[in-house]
Amino acid sequence: MRFNHFKVFSGNANPALAGEICYELGCPLASANVKQFSDGEVHLHIQENVRGADVFVVQPTCTPTDRHLMELLLMMDALKRASAERITAVLPYYGYARQDRKDRPRMPISARLVASLIERAGADRILALDLHAAQIQGFFDVPVDHLFALPVMIDYFSEMGGEGVTVVSPDAGGVERARAFAKRLGSPLAIIDKRRTDVNVAEVMHIIGDVAGQHCLIVDDLIDTAGTLVKAAEALLKQGAKSVRACATHAVLSGPAVERIEASEITEVVVSNSIPLRGQADNCSRIKQLSVAPLLAKAIRSIHEDGSVSTLFV
Repeated sequence: MRFNHFKVFSGNANPALAGEICYELGCPLASANVKQFSDGEVHLHIQENVRGADVFVVQPTCTPTDRHLMELLLMMDALKRASAERITAVLPYYGYARQDRKDRPRMPISARLVASLIERAGADRILALDLHAAQIQGFFDVPVDHLFALPVMIDYFSEMGGEGVTVVSPDAGGVERARAFAKRLGSPLAIIDKRRTDVNVAEVMHIIGDVAGQHCLIVDDLIDTAGTLVKAAEALLKQGAKSVRACATHAVLSGPAVERIEASEITEVVVSNSIPLRGQADNCSRIKQLSVAPLLAKAIRSIHEDGSVSTLFV
Protein backbone atom coordinates (compact mmCIF):
# COMPACT_ATOMS: atom_id res chain seq x y z
CA MET A 1 0.00 0.00 0.00
CA ARG A 2 1.13 3.55 -0.74
CA PHE A 3 -0.12 4.87 2.60
CA ASN A 4 -0.30 3.30 6.06
CA HIS A 5 -3.94 4.35 6.42
CA PHE A 6 -6.32 7.22 5.65
CA LYS A 7 -8.18 9.57 7.96
CA VAL A 8 -10.91 12.17 7.54
CA PHE A 9 -10.83 15.29 9.71
CA SER A 10 -13.25 18.20 10.02
CA GLY A 11 -13.22 21.69 11.44
CA ASN A 12 -16.30 23.44 12.80
CA ALA A 13 -17.67 24.61 9.42
CA ASN A 14 -19.74 21.53 8.58
CA PRO A 15 -19.06 18.56 10.88
CA ALA A 16 -22.43 17.01 9.95
CA LEU A 17 -21.36 16.66 6.31
CA ALA A 18 -17.99 15.23 7.37
CA GLY A 19 -19.83 12.71 9.53
CA GLU A 20 -22.03 11.68 6.59
CA ILE A 21 -18.94 11.27 4.38
CA CYS A 22 -17.33 9.04 7.00
CA TYR A 23 -20.52 6.98 7.22
CA GLU A 24 -20.40 6.45 3.43
CA LEU A 25 -16.72 5.49 3.69
CA GLY A 26 -17.29 3.17 6.64
CA CYS A 27 -14.72 4.89 8.85
CA PRO A 28 -14.93 7.03 12.01
CA LEU A 29 -14.41 10.78 11.86
CA ALA A 30 -10.87 11.43 13.11
CA SER A 31 -10.54 13.35 16.35
CA ALA A 32 -9.38 16.95 16.49
CA ASN A 33 -10.01 19.57 19.15
CA VAL A 34 -10.86 22.90 17.49
CA LYS A 35 -11.92 25.70 19.79
CA GLN A 36 -11.52 29.42 20.26
CA PHE A 37 -9.60 31.46 22.83
CA SER A 38 -11.42 34.35 24.50
CA ASP A 39 -9.56 36.82 22.26
CA GLY A 40 -10.86 35.07 19.12
CA GLU A 41 -7.72 33.12 18.19
CA VAL A 42 -8.26 29.53 17.03
CA HIS A 43 -6.78 26.75 19.18
CA LEU A 44 -6.34 23.40 17.41
CA HIS A 45 -5.01 20.01 18.48
CA ILE A 46 -4.90 16.86 16.34
CA GLN A 47 -5.70 14.02 18.73
CA GLU A 48 -4.70 11.02 16.58
CA ASN A 49 -1.52 9.65 15.06
CA VAL A 50 -1.32 10.64 11.38
CA ARG A 51 2.27 9.67 10.57
CA GLY A 52 2.36 8.21 7.05
CA ALA A 53 -1.41 8.69 6.62
CA ASP A 54 -3.41 9.85 3.64
CA VAL A 55 -5.42 12.66 5.27
CA PHE A 56 -8.56 14.45 4.06
CA VAL A 57 -9.71 17.69 5.72
CA VAL A 58 -13.39 18.48 5.08
CA GLN A 59 -13.93 22.20 5.61
CA PRO A 60 -16.12 24.54 3.55
CA THR A 61 -15.00 28.13 4.04
CA CYS A 62 -18.51 29.41 4.66
CA THR A 63 -19.77 31.98 7.19
CA PRO A 64 -17.89 33.02 9.29
CA THR A 65 -15.54 32.72 6.32
CA ASP A 66 -12.31 33.97 7.84
CA ARG A 67 -12.62 31.83 10.96
CA HIS A 68 -13.33 28.67 8.99
CA LEU A 69 -10.50 29.43 6.57
CA MET A 70 -8.11 29.87 9.50
CA GLU A 71 -9.26 26.55 11.00
CA LEU A 72 -8.50 24.86 7.67
CA LEU A 73 -5.04 26.42 7.43
CA LEU A 74 -4.10 25.59 11.01
CA MET A 75 -5.36 22.01 10.73
CA MET A 76 -3.31 21.37 7.60
CA ASP A 77 -0.23 22.94 9.19
CA ALA A 78 -0.64 20.70 12.25
CA LEU A 79 -1.11 17.61 10.06
CA LYS A 80 1.98 18.43 8.00
CA ARG A 81 4.07 18.92 11.12
CA ALA A 82 2.72 15.60 12.45
CA SER A 83 4.19 13.83 9.36
CA ALA A 84 1.01 13.10 7.41
CA GLU A 85 2.10 11.61 4.08
CA ARG A 86 -0.48 13.48 1.96
CA ILE A 87 -3.06 16.13 2.81
CA THR A 88 -6.13 16.73 0.64
CA ALA A 89 -8.21 19.82 1.35
CA VAL A 90 -11.86 18.90 0.71
CA LEU A 91 -13.65 22.17 -0.02
CA PRO A 92 -17.40 21.63 -0.44
CA TYR A 93 -17.63 25.43 -0.68
CA TYR A 94 -14.74 27.70 -1.67
CA GLY A 95 -15.10 31.12 -0.06
CA TYR A 96 -13.81 34.23 -1.88
CA ALA A 97 -14.43 32.43 -5.20
CA ARG A 98 -16.44 35.36 -6.58
CA GLN A 99 -13.39 37.61 -6.26
CA ASP A 100 -11.54 35.75 -9.01
CA ARG A 101 -10.41 38.64 -11.19
CA LYS A 102 -9.34 42.27 -11.03
CA ASP A 103 -12.33 44.06 -12.52
CA ARG A 104 -11.38 47.51 -11.21
CA PRO A 105 -8.07 49.24 -10.40
CA ARG A 106 -6.44 48.57 -7.02
CA MET A 107 -8.48 45.43 -6.29
CA PRO A 108 -7.10 42.12 -4.95
CA ILE A 109 -7.63 38.79 -6.64
CA SER A 110 -8.82 37.22 -3.40
CA ALA A 111 -9.54 33.75 -4.80
CA ARG A 112 -5.91 33.50 -5.92
CA LEU A 113 -4.61 34.63 -2.53
CA VAL A 114 -6.74 32.05 -0.70
CA ALA A 115 -5.44 29.33 -3.05
CA SER A 116 -1.86 30.32 -2.20
CA LEU A 117 -2.62 30.23 1.53
CA ILE A 118 -4.15 26.76 1.31
CA GLU A 119 -1.15 25.43 -0.62
CA ARG A 120 1.36 27.08 1.70
CA ALA A 121 -0.40 25.61 4.74
CA GLY A 122 0.28 22.10 3.43
CA ALA A 123 -2.37 20.96 0.95
CA ASP A 124 -0.98 18.42 -1.53
CA ARG A 125 -4.29 18.12 -3.38
CA ILE A 126 -7.64 19.91 -3.61
CA LEU A 127 -11.10 18.36 -3.88
CA ALA A 128 -13.62 21.10 -4.67
CA LEU A 129 -17.33 21.17 -5.39
CA ASP A 130 -18.90 23.56 -7.90
CA LEU A 131 -16.35 26.36 -7.93
CA HIS A 132 -17.93 29.69 -8.85
CA ALA A 133 -15.51 29.95 -11.78
CA ALA A 134 -13.79 26.91 -13.27
CA GLN A 135 -10.58 28.86 -13.89
CA ILE A 136 -9.97 28.96 -10.11
CA GLN A 137 -8.46 25.49 -10.61
CA GLY A 138 -5.58 27.28 -12.33
CA PHE A 139 -4.86 29.32 -9.20
CA PHE A 140 -3.47 26.16 -7.58
CA ASP A 141 -0.14 24.55 -8.39
CA VAL A 142 -1.27 21.23 -6.86
CA PRO A 143 -3.77 18.80 -8.46
CA VAL A 144 -7.42 19.88 -8.26
CA ASP A 145 -10.38 17.53 -8.60
CA HIS A 146 -13.42 19.68 -9.41
CA LEU A 147 -16.72 17.93 -8.82
CA PHE A 148 -20.23 19.10 -9.67
CA ALA A 149 -23.46 18.56 -7.74
CA LEU A 150 -25.29 18.13 -11.07
CA PRO A 151 -25.86 14.34 -10.67
CA VAL A 152 -27.41 14.87 -7.23
CA MET A 153 -29.72 17.60 -8.51
CA ILE A 154 -30.62 15.70 -11.67
CA ASP A 155 -31.75 12.69 -9.63
CA TYR A 156 -34.13 14.96 -7.74
CA PHE A 157 -35.48 16.90 -10.73
CA SER A 158 -35.58 14.08 -13.29
CA GLU A 159 -39.32 13.70 -12.76
CA MET A 160 -39.75 17.27 -14.05
CA GLY A 161 -37.81 16.77 -17.27
CA GLY A 162 -39.17 16.91 -20.77
CA GLU A 163 -42.12 18.77 -22.19
CA GLY A 164 -43.32 21.83 -20.32
CA VAL A 165 -40.08 22.50 -18.40
CA THR A 166 -37.49 25.15 -19.28
CA VAL A 167 -34.12 25.39 -17.53
CA VAL A 168 -33.06 28.99 -16.92
CA SER A 169 -29.61 30.48 -16.39
CA PRO A 170 -29.88 33.57 -14.14
CA ASP A 171 -26.97 35.25 -15.96
CA ALA A 172 -24.63 34.81 -18.90
CA GLY A 173 -21.88 33.38 -16.69
CA GLY A 174 -24.00 30.38 -15.71
CA VAL A 175 -25.02 29.35 -19.22
CA GLU A 176 -22.67 26.36 -19.41
CA ARG A 177 -23.98 24.99 -16.12
CA ALA A 178 -27.62 25.50 -17.11
CA ARG A 179 -27.03 24.03 -20.58
CA ALA A 180 -25.62 20.82 -19.05
CA PHE A 181 -28.64 20.65 -16.74
CA ALA A 182 -31.08 21.20 -19.61
CA LYS A 183 -29.38 18.53 -21.72
CA ARG A 184 -29.68 15.95 -18.94
CA LEU A 185 -33.34 16.81 -18.36
CA GLY A 186 -34.14 16.97 -22.07
CA SER A 187 -35.49 20.51 -21.64
CA PRO A 188 -35.05 23.79 -23.54
CA LEU A 189 -32.80 26.56 -22.20
CA ALA A 190 -33.49 30.23 -21.45
CA ILE A 191 -31.05 32.92 -20.32
CA ILE A 192 -31.63 36.03 -18.23
CA ASP A 193 -29.60 39.08 -19.26
CA LYS A 194 -28.63 40.60 -15.92
CA ARG A 195 -26.80 43.80 -15.15
CA ARG A 196 -25.24 44.16 -11.70
CA THR A 197 -25.41 47.76 -10.48
CA ASP A 198 -23.49 47.23 -7.22
CA VAL A 199 -22.21 44.48 -4.90
CA ASN A 200 -25.14 42.14 -4.09
CA VAL A 201 -27.43 44.32 -6.25
CA ALA A 202 -28.65 43.06 -9.62
CA GLU A 203 -31.11 44.40 -12.16
CA VAL A 204 -32.85 41.97 -14.51
CA MET A 205 -32.84 43.31 -18.07
CA HIS A 206 -34.60 40.84 -20.35
CA ILE A 207 -35.08 37.12 -21.03
CA ILE A 208 -33.56 35.27 -23.96
CA GLY A 209 -35.78 32.34 -24.85
CA ASP A 210 -39.45 31.40 -24.65
CA VAL A 211 -40.76 30.78 -21.13
CA ALA A 212 -44.47 31.48 -21.65
CA GLY A 213 -46.57 28.56 -20.41
CA GLN A 214 -43.48 26.76 -19.08
CA HIS A 215 -42.51 25.49 -15.64
CA CYS A 216 -39.16 27.22 -15.16
CA LEU A 217 -36.19 25.83 -13.22
CA ILE A 218 -33.48 28.40 -12.38
CA VAL A 219 -30.06 26.75 -12.05
CA ASP A 220 -27.16 28.50 -10.30
CA ASP A 221 -24.04 27.61 -8.32
CA LEU A 222 -24.96 29.58 -5.18
CA ILE A 223 -27.63 31.72 -3.59
CA ASP A 224 -26.32 34.59 -1.47
CA THR A 225 -28.81 37.36 -0.68
CA ALA A 226 -31.36 35.86 -3.13
CA GLY A 227 -31.84 39.25 -4.81
CA THR A 228 -30.90 37.89 -8.25
CA LEU A 229 -33.01 34.79 -7.75
CA VAL A 230 -36.17 36.64 -6.72
CA LYS A 231 -35.86 39.24 -9.51
CA ALA A 232 -35.29 36.46 -12.03
CA ALA A 233 -38.42 34.66 -10.82
CA GLU A 234 -40.45 37.86 -11.08
CA ALA A 235 -39.23 38.43 -14.64
CA LEU A 236 -40.08 34.86 -15.66
CA LEU A 237 -43.57 35.06 -14.21
CA LYS A 238 -44.16 38.39 -15.97
CA GLN A 239 -43.22 36.67 -19.23
CA GLY A 240 -45.92 34.05 -18.67
CA ALA A 241 -44.12 31.24 -16.86
CA LYS A 242 -46.52 28.86 -15.07
CA SER A 243 -44.24 28.35 -12.07
CA VAL A 244 -40.65 28.90 -10.93
CA ARG A 245 -38.42 26.55 -8.98
CA ALA A 246 -34.71 26.98 -8.32
CA CYS A 247 -31.67 24.93 -7.43
CA ALA A 248 -28.16 25.86 -6.39
CA THR A 249 -25.27 23.92 -4.91
CA HIS A 250 -24.29 26.38 -2.21
CA ALA A 251 -26.87 27.87 0.18
CA VAL A 252 -24.94 30.92 1.38
CA LEU A 253 -28.26 32.64 2.23
CA SER A 254 -26.88 35.78 3.83
CA GLY A 255 -28.72 38.92 4.91
CA PRO A 256 -32.40 39.00 3.87
CA ALA A 257 -32.17 35.89 1.65
CA VAL A 258 -34.67 33.70 3.51
CA GLU A 259 -37.19 36.53 3.93
CA ARG A 260 -36.97 37.27 0.20
CA ILE A 261 -37.52 33.63 -0.73
CA GLU A 262 -40.51 33.33 1.60
CA ALA A 263 -42.05 36.53 0.24
CA SER A 264 -41.53 35.50 -3.40
CA GLU A 265 -43.62 33.30 -5.68
CA ILE A 266 -40.86 30.70 -6.01
CA THR A 267 -42.36 27.26 -5.42
CA GLU A 268 -39.22 25.52 -4.16
CA VAL A 269 -35.50 26.15 -3.70
CA VAL A 270 -33.30 23.04 -3.74
CA VAL A 271 -29.76 23.26 -2.37
CA SER A 272 -27.01 20.87 -1.28
CA ASN A 273 -25.56 20.45 2.21
CA SER A 274 -22.15 21.82 1.16
CA ILE A 275 -23.01 24.63 3.61
CA PRO A 276 -25.14 23.86 6.69
CA LEU A 277 -28.52 25.58 6.90
CA ARG A 278 -28.74 27.85 9.91
CA GLY A 279 -31.40 29.93 11.63
CA GLN A 280 -34.41 30.80 9.50
CA ALA A 281 -33.11 28.82 6.53
CA ASP A 282 -33.28 25.59 8.52
CA ASN A 283 -36.97 26.20 9.20
CA CYS A 284 -38.01 27.48 5.77
CA SER A 285 -40.49 25.07 4.18
CA ARG A 286 -39.57 26.20 0.65
CA ILE A 287 -35.90 25.20 1.01
CA LYS A 288 -35.07 21.55 0.33
CA GLN A 289 -31.57 20.26 1.11
CA LEU A 290 -29.93 17.31 -0.68
CA SER A 291 -26.79 15.53 0.50
CA VAL A 292 -23.54 15.53 -1.49
CA ALA A 293 -21.87 13.22 1.03
CA PRO A 294 -22.07 10.09 -1.21
CA LEU A 295 -20.53 12.05 -4.11
CA LEU A 296 -17.65 13.38 -2.01
CA ALA A 297 -17.12 9.98 -0.35
CA LYS A 298 -16.74 8.31 -3.76
CA ALA A 299 -14.19 10.95 -4.76
CA ILE A 300 -12.22 10.52 -1.53
CA ARG A 301 -12.14 6.74 -1.99
CA SER A 302 -10.96 7.11 -5.60
CA ILE A 303 -8.23 9.58 -4.64
CA HIS A 304 -7.00 7.35 -1.82
CA GLU A 305 -6.91 4.30 -4.08
CA ASP A 306 -5.24 6.26 -6.92
CA GLY A 307 -8.27 5.62 -9.09
CA SER A 308 -10.03 7.83 -11.62
CA VAL A 309 -12.33 10.61 -10.43
CA SER A 310 -13.42 11.58 -13.94
CA THR A 311 -16.62 9.53 -13.80
CA LEU A 312 -17.85 11.89 -11.04
CA PHE A 313 -17.25 15.06 -13.05
CA VAL A 314 -20.58 14.94 -14.91
